[in-house]
Amino acid sequence: MQLTKTEEQLMQILWKQEKAFMKDLIDAFPDPKPAATTVATLLKRMTEKGFVGYKEYGKSREYFPKVDKSAYFSKQVNVMIKSFFNNSASQFASFFTKEADMSKTELEELRKIIDTEIQKKKQ
Repeated sequence: MQLTKTEEQLMQILWKQEKAFMKDLIDAFPDPKPAATTVATLLKRMTEKGFVGYKEYGKSREYFPKVDKSAYFSKQVNVMIKSFFNNSASQFASFFTKEADMSKTELEELRKIIDTEIQKKKQ
């Protein structure tokens, strides 16, 4: 399941805060702040999708992420690779390194990451 752009924005805030009441979430949004009803609707949809959980304290709810940020991001990248790069990670890597306008230092750091992963696969 996927989040909409607005849901992702709210999820980013929740991942950062780890747990929060609605007021905390609204306060974390940049100006202009969304209406409380908008955030409530987003939280309801995200709860139904299984991304967000909550604990009730009387009439208040403390929300928390039920999905790990890196797991969500990894799934989204894999969907993108499948959809746009014929399910080829190497085509994605080629596109990414050419189009991301990476500096020489960033490319060298990427090479180190790749070399480390290659060594892990050899073991």
